[in-house]
Amino acid sequence: MSYNIALNFEDGVTRFINCSGAESVVDAAYRQGINIPMDCREGACSTCKCRVETGTYSLGDYIEDALSKEEATSGYALACQMRPKSDCVVLIPTGSAACNTKQESYATRIAEVRRLSDSTFSLVLEGDALKGLEFLPGQYANLQVPGEEQHHRAYSFSTMNGGRDSVSFLIRNVPGGLMSNFLRERAQPGTALTMTGPFGSFYLRPRVRPILMLAGGTGLAPFLAMLDKIVAEGGSPYPIHLLYGVNTDRDIVEVERLEAFTHLLPNFTFAVCVVDANSAQPKKGYVTHHIEPSHLNEGEVDIYLCGPPPMVEAVAQHLRDVDVKSASFHFEKFSASIS
Repeated sequence: MSYNIALNFEDGVTRFINCSGAESVVDAAYRQGINIPMDCREGACSTCKCRVETGTYSLGDYIEDALSKEEATSGYALACQMRPKSDCVVLIPTGSAACNTKQESYATRIAEVRRLSDSTFSLVLEGDALKGLEFLPGQYANLQVPGEEQHHRAYSFSTMNGGRDSVSFLIRNVPGGLMSNFLRERAQPGTALTMTGPFGSFYLRPRVRPILMLAGGTGLAPFLAMLDKIVAEGGSPYPIHLLYGVNTDRDIVEVERLEAFTHLLPNFTFAVCVVDANSAQPKKGYVTHHIEPSHLNEGEVDIYLCGPPPMVEAVAQHLRDVDVKSASFHFEKFSASIS
């Protein structure tokens, strides 16, 4: 049986390989042109030591000088001995260039551009090459701005492609922004656009406790992909709550999709909060004003946060103020770029 192994390199590049349960991760990677650093291939050195973030596997044969008992119980393995028993995410402690690999580029074309609100576009890309695209829910891609060969912009996937030939993004409408101007003025169905990816360490981990998702503006995008994935995997035994914060009522998007998730995932709930004091929404203010003690579950919670830097800093300060340290805290900062 063959398993899907995501190799996450320290420079943010992710590459996927197929690995049978009978071969090591090193052998599978080499077979597919990725040279994970290693010296002995016998479990006697620690050159190929990696951290297995998700998945089940056998450690194989090795000596304790190469991998201590403490490291083994903490999720570390030797790639030359590790054999998967499921799909896995493996953190490789070196850059992708050192492993003779690089991120893949995809030739795509615009299928649809929609103005969801004054502040947000929905962009759908399509192309035969995308049928082979794999990414972890929450990751992002770089999109080259057409006509600006030296410029690209990073956007989180807002859907899982699941073998389809299309992917979607939520894109903030930035006044004067290169991508925003392109989408407003020149984007047409069929326009060619180059996509490179996936990238990033912000992605959904296994569900082992309640989850709190905090989204700011177009930071909603990765959570939509995460929820897609959870639905595809049959749901979650633990509650998932999403707080979605925007500046004004006009900025609210994709509420119908969030409502659909409440029917597909019985343990999923969400709330929208708006900074504008004149909002028609019942919850006003910042997301930190609406994080309840029950959402934090006395720290037994996985927190995922995607939003602008001030939001990330405000949430971190809020957790310190209420003296709660979550079991895990994953975040992605983004900021608008014009030039």
